[in-house]
Amino acid sequence: MPRLTRLTPDTAVGASRDLLADLVSRHGQIGDMVSTMAHSPAVLGGYLQLSRAMGRAKLDRKISERISIAVQALQGCGLCLDAHVSAARSMGVDEEEIKRAHAGTSADPAIAAIIALALQVYREPTSITDEQVSALREHGYSDRAIADVVGVVSLNILTGAFNLLAGLTPGSDTGA
Repeated sequence: MPRLTRLTPDTAVGASRDLLADLVSRHGQIGDMVSTMAHSPAVLGGYLQLSRAMGRAKLDRKISERISIAVQALQGCGLCLDAHVSAARSMGVDEEEIKRAHAGTSADPAIAAIIALALQVYREPTSITDEQVSALREHGYSDRAIADVVGVVSLNILTGAFNLLAGLTPGSDTGA
């Protein structure tokens, strides 16, 4: 059951009201997470900025979605996990690769290596080695793509943690 209520441009105040009004005017509707994030204009604004920025990432979207699946499988946000599995499917990622992403790996050694890096960023970034970064370069990843992994993981930590705190789950209805 949701712990926080959804806000609308009519019920939000200040910067959150403006952010929600802009989103509604551009997209027609907003999801539960965004409307609930509006309780904190700092969180909502930060999420929107990071999300837009990660839209310009050089890391392949199919890989980003597999990273997101691996992170959310650990973090436990069902709402995020469902969204990333759906996105991966829509991009043509097959069911076996989605299962592997749940387990934090891939049949492709290059993708497995970047998912492993993402999980280290999530769990224990101090354990990342020079050799590991060199191996990612040998797999063809640019420094920019490697750096983008931190952004993908950070965005997943933010959205997953928020949804878990707010009690947002697949099929939950926070009311308007």
